[in-house]
Amino acid sequence: MVTPEVEPYIRQKFAENAGLTEEQLFAADATLADVIATSPRMTNSIDLMEAFARTANGLRKDYGVRVRLPALPLDTPISTVLKTFLEEFERQKKEAAA
Repeated sequence: MVTPEVEPYIRQKFAENAGLTEEQLFAADATLADVIATSPRMTNSIDLMEAFARTANGLRKDYGVRVRLPALPLDTPISTVLKTFLEEFERQKKEAAA
């Protein structure tokens, strides 16, 4: 079962961690390279990974689910990253419940 409040949570947390609005991130379906270039808080892929880690830590703290993202190339659209986050959240949630 999909946890409906998780998608807006991930969108909001990642936008906060990137220093961008949700509209800047998701409206044009920016790539990860675009996010780095646009974000006032990021200068390289390490900053991007830290933003993902802070978002994942928020999920662990607020939902009790540990999410780990696979390595993603910089030409990956943010919608794909969001989908991956959601799929991993649901998979880990299911495993934790089993």
